[in-house]
Amino acid sequence: MAGHRQSRKRRYVTWAVAGAAVVAGAGIAAQTSMAATAWPAQKTFTGRAFDTCTAPSKSTMKAWHTGFYGAAAVYVGGKNRGCAQPNLTASWVSYVSAMGWKLVPIYVGAQPPCQSGSNPERLTASTAASLGTGDAKDAVAKAAALGMKAGSALYLDMEPYDTTNTSCNDAVLTYVRSFDKELRAETYRAGYYGFTSSSAKAVATASDKTDLPGNLWYALWDKQNTTTADWPWGATQFTNHSRAHQYMVNSKESHGGVTLTVDRDAWDAPVAVTG
Repeated sequence: MAGHRQSRKRRYVTWAVAGAAVVAGAGIAAQTSMAATAWPAQKTFTGRAFDTCTAPSKSTMKAWHTGFYGAAAVYVGGKNRGCAQPNLTASWVSYVSAMGWKLVPIYVGAQPPCQSGSNPERLTASTAASLGTGDAKDAVAKAAALGMKAGSALYLDMEPYDTTNTSCNDAVLTYVRSFDKELRAETYRAGYYGFTSSSAKAVATASDKTDLPGNLWYALWDKQNTTTADWPWGATQFTNHSRAHQYMVNSKESHGGVTLTVDRDAWDAPVAVTG
């Protein structure tokens, strides 16, 4: 995502190694630990979204509210979040939500033990479960402080890694399951951002779906604004408003006379509940 928590040089090194409506209950098929919980209605956005490193200013969000984009992804926390967020406050969330923007909260949590580079937080087989729980608690606290209420979807960002490394992949899935289970215990929906060649593939193709995210945001930079035509896995997976697709990165564009460099996303999945 457009250098959001790593320098572009560092991201390229990592990649090289790795080789709207409100509906109730959508996108929870894999979320087994939700079964006994009374859930708030899900807020789903369908349309074009953007993500960028630092949440734009209020004036930029106003200028960009032209109808081309309807949602914006924002980095609410995580020790591996790479950008300062001077604009991202509860008042900012309230302001842009009142304007009509839908928001996608992203949390950049612990990264895989087999991933190249250095990260402030890296999971291991022995710490994966406890880190997942702790990071989820922090993600909920950060989102709630911004005015993103129970029922919101929180998207865990997992960068590329070698999924053929069995011990590494098992540790990642342990972390993800622990993170998601805690999210649901606190009545937040579990989403996940990853790459079709690695981190998203690991979730989508796991034989055991227990406590894995029910909403998948996949990075596939084919410039196709779709969540269906290029969907690489089974047609019955992540249906009923549970998919998002990052289809273009580093797109320099102007709306309302203001220029930003963003990543583009095709969105058909839950977003934050605000207001």
